[in-house]
Amino acid sequence: MTSQASTATKTRADENYAVARKSAPNYVGGRRAFFKYADLGVTDASEGRIRVQRTSASDGLSEPTGWHFHKCEGQFVYMLEGWLELQFADGETVRLGEGDSVYIPGYAPHNEIRTSDSFELLEFSVPAEMGTEACDTPKSFREI
Repeated sequence: MTSQASTATKTRADENYAVARKSAPNYVGGRRAFFKYADLGVTDASEGRIRVQRTSASDGLSEPTGWHFHKCEGQFVYMLEGWLELQFADGETVRLGEGDSVYIPGYAPHNEIRTSDSFELLEFSVPAEMGTEACDTPKSFREI
């Protein structure tokens, strides 16, 4: 069976799988109005255990997102194109380029500060539903 649907979840016995097509993305709302989020169908297929989205931007990040953390077990980001800079509570600034990745434990404060003019990344989170909460600049943060 061939399907052209942007995201299709199939159930067979106890097995769920999801197919997402780049040619027909399933855009959904996300944490940042200036990014585009394409749901890849993993949330439904995993019954909410994991979420995978393709995030993209064509204008870059015009200002930092501000310090925040995510209420989850963790999130994993893999850069497909462009670059992204993140600050962490220990004062480290990490620049991720194409092929780079970062795992951010749940509740770890971070701040997205810059991006290339356009970028694309994959983001995985466990569980699928994760809250985002703004937080104060960590006391341990030091400008470098």
